[in-house]
Amino acid sequence: MNTEMKAKITFGIWGFAIGAVIAMIIGFSWGGWTTSATANQMTGEAVLASQAAICVAQFMKQPSSQEKLKEFEKIEYYERSKFIEKGGWAIMPGQKEAGSSVAGACATGIAALIKK
Repeated sequence: MNTEMKAKITFGIWGFAIGAVIAMIIGFSWGGWTTSATANQMTGEAVLASQAAICVAQFMKQPSSQEKLKEFEKIEYYERSKFIEKGGWAIMPGQKEAGSSVAGACATGIAALIKK
């Protein structure tokens, strides 16, 4: 193999490697690519948001929702998720007990309704 051929192969390999790095930078920065860990985190956040929305709907659809809403307003901020858990609104279909993260997100959602 002559020197000219070695140089072409070397430059080709370096060009391929640099092109791959640039493609990854562009893909992750602007292309919307994600790692599996980021995708899992985003999925977990989406599930939590949907469960919190279900919880708020369950809270608001109960017959005594206006009385419960007034009771909720009087409760200290840090005790609201416990109130939601005890009321059972954060229990999703098929579950036996409420998740604390769902109850917390639900309390935040209900508090946002109060502010409107």
